[in-house]
Amino acid sequence: MAREFDVCGLGNALVDILLELTDDEFGPLGFEKGTMRLVEPAEQKALLGRFADHEPRLVSGGSVANSVIGCSQLGGRGAFIGCVGDDRYGLHYADEFHRLGIEFANRPLVDEATGTCVSIITPDAERTMRTSLAVSSHLAARHVPAATVAASEWLFVEGYLFANPHTGQHAVKEALRAARAAGTKVALTCSDAFVPEAFAEPFAAALAQADLLFCNATEAAAVARVADAAGAFAALKGIVPNCVVTDGPNGAFVRYAGAEHHVPAFPCEPKDLTGAGDMFAGAFLYGITHDIPPDRAARAANFLAMKVITQIGARLHHGAREFWAEALG
Repeated sequence: MAREFDVCGLGNALVDILLELTDDEFGPLGFEKGTMRLVEPAEQKALLGRFADHEPRLVSGGSVANSVIGCSQLGGRGAFIGCVGDDRYGLHYADEFHRLGIEFANRPLVDEATGTCVSIITPDAERTMRTSLAVSSHLAARHVPAATVAASEWLFVEGYLFANPHTGQHAVKEALRAARAAGTKVALTCSDAFVPEAFAEPFAAALAQADLLFCNATEAAAVARVADAAGAFAALKGIVPNCVVTDGPNGAFVRYAGAEHHVPAFPCEPKDLTGAGDMFAGAFLYGITHDIPPDRAARAANFLAMKVITQIGARLHHGAREFWAEALG
């Protein structure tokens, strides 16, 4: 019997605040380009105040949330489990998910601040992020509705949750428990190489229960302890049944349902390098839940990832279905 949702995401609910700066504006900040750092809400407020004359763009996101959005844009049925506050950002988040047709599992929490990610985009297409997790880091076992997980074909778990041992890790355990009880398949993303490195034991415990791992070449090396993408992909065969290792312009290695493929990337001139992996995962999950062979799903996912990095922002706002059809055609 078909389930209500194709994919249920579990992750940090963050509002992306996109801020385009020139190199002259960026330089005095003293930030290392391309990095992501966690900051306190006060520091985030000061950063935004410094560029009050700019017009930032608000986009509801978070890594796995973006994947669920990508899947839904293609026609998939999505749900998302995360925490937002009842401030302007949280109400924006909940409203946008409603408009996108995605089930948002938790109501905004009263008198809490929503997590934000200020994404500074420079002319070289690098994105430098400062993230204030705020209430998103409160996501815990009590916020995981077992019924939503059970109603989903796939549970997709965000690696960043492992960085919160007292809350996020318990949310992951509860979601995995619910998935096992319901026969829901589990996909896991590293999110960043520091996750399997710094939180090796809980990450490995979750990976042992996963059906599918998404990672880029650097993350794959951290999990498999093999330096190159192809070698890490081969080593992961003994760790997780199915996996995808994306390697930027070198394409993607895919192992799914016993078959292995290498799918080339689509050349492009990138404008903003963030969001490609999120879109790839969402599109690939859409494909395998809609009877698309995994090699073709990966090809189409690569095409959509290319479309993401040739515009500003971590996700597509128009044309996803047309791009998917073009890639499969």
